[in-house]
Amino acid sequence: MKPVDAYFLDQKEPFQSIMLYVRSVILNTLPEVEERYSYKIPFYNCHKKPMIYLNVLKGTHYVDVAFVQGILFEKDFPILKNDNKRKQVRSIQLKNLEDLDQENFIELLDAASECLMLIQKSE
Repeated sequence: MKPVDAYFLDQKEPFQSIMLYVRSVILNTLPEVEERYSYKIPFYNCHKKPMIYLNVLKGTHYVDVAFVQGILFEKDFPILKNDNKRKQVRSIQLKNLEDLDQENFIELLDAASECLMLIQKSE
């Protein structure tokens, strides 16, 4: 079993269901995405750059769907929050599956992927 699969299976409910659902949306929306296991959590790299990671922060009761360069999208996607005063990362906090607006999330995934593609081309 891959470490990323083991990570998901080790999660308690409802976190496991939320993470598996978010994972399926990411993988189905962005065929170019690469799923990795880094820093003991699942990361999704797009155009060779880290784009999203999933985590349950200690002391919280939600899944943190964190966009590494989320600061670039927070004006267009107000669902992104600056939790823990992070400099670049912005995230969606999901306490249950109903908290996820899938259509808006897909738009955000596409915008983030496009941004990373432009960054890669400019390097």
